[in-house]
Amino acid sequence: MGTAGVILRPFGWPEYIWAVVSAALLVILQLLSWHDALAAVAKGIDVYLFLIGMMLLAEIARQEGLFDWLAAHAVGYARNSARRLFFIVYIVGTVVTVFLSNDATAVVLTPAVYAATRAAKVEPLPYLYICAFIANAASFVLPISNPANIVVYGDKLPPLMAWLRLFALPSLAAIVATYVALRFTQRSALNVVVASPEESLPLSLGGKLAASGICLAATGLIVASSFGRDLGLPTFVAGVATAGVVLAATRTSPLPVIRGVSWSVLPLVAGLFVLVEALNKTGLLPALASALERLAQSSPGGAAWMSGLSFAVASNLANNLPIGLIAATVNHGVQLPETVTAAILIGVDLGPNLSVTGSLATILWLIALRREGELVSALQFLKVGAIVMPPALILALATLIW
Repeated sequence: MGTAGVILRPFGWPEYIWAVVSAALLVILQLLSWHDALAAVAKGIDVYLFLIGMMLLAEIARQEGLFDWLAAHAVGYARNSARRLFFIVYIVGTVVTVFLSNDATAVVLTPAVYAATRAAKVEPLPYLYICAFIANAASFVLPISNPANIVVYGDKLPPLMAWLRLFALPSLAAIVATYVALRFTQRSALNVVVASPEESLPLSLGGKLAASGICLAATGLIVASSFGRDLGLPTFVAGVATAGVVLAATRTSPLPVIRGVSWSVLPLVAGLFVLVEALNKTGLLPALASALERLAQSSPGGAAWMSGLSFAVASNLANNLPIGLIAATVNHGVQLPETVTAAILIGVDLGPNLSVTGSLATILWLIALRREGELVSALQFLKVGAIVMPPALILALATLIW
């Protein structure tokens, strides 16, 4: 019920309600002890800290006008061309994902892109789609590009150069293929003229401090990743420190920032952690790990293809956060060839581009859209994802394996 409720959102209820209710039912029906449930919730502390830090950075930047200022400059560089604006947003989205993570792209870039489309007086959805799709397509360029990368590999995380040897070309294939397919699906909406931007006001002190905080967070993530540290605490510290400095410098109340943060995503993530723990207690995951190890011994290439495609499909059925945790359990339970583990990661990271609730980043994107008054249905997203995701996934896996 949990993952189905998150995906389908019956009665229009928010995703977190279904995740929390399902986790509570597991305990009430004694399918999982409350000790194990609390332990599962505690496993997500680093993820909670990461999300809080990013949401604080995004909200303080939004309130201080940083996104509006960036939007005006992006529209100016587009020089009245919708296609050029589309390309600029895609490049910016790629850079943000690579160096700040896919969740940051969903949380930080989405309101900036919406502001840009308002300034350009164009239909926002074609450009907002970029924030969702590039957040997953570029999420395995570096270990820090997606917190799921750290989860899947854990203490088996390859050094940076070894990582790039595995994922540089598959990432390039995924990014290019996603751009081509997404541009194709939005081609009719790009046959318009972009309005000339109004003269932008200078960036305020608060906006400059918010921008500095985002850069500080990016630096902290890179340094933490290079030393194999968790990403949550430095992001949380950067978010809290930036908000504190901006609020002190502008002498404003913290209440609007606190109210603006989408706190509901935290119980959603906690509920998903509990659901995975319940699945782990069934003994299914150790059996899956053993079966995959036997297949990898007999046919590494076949195991890589099957793993990548299977985890991609599973991520859309149950969200890639729990599937990433399952992948971590499988990877730590047996010795798999590096190509098979890399294929699993690509499936977990890139596969969710098929459905609107395939990844946590896309759910964050949905929440950001609702704040701006934009609604995207599951079917509406699927029509685009069915064209965008498969070629990118197949090319990325083929590049990795061949």
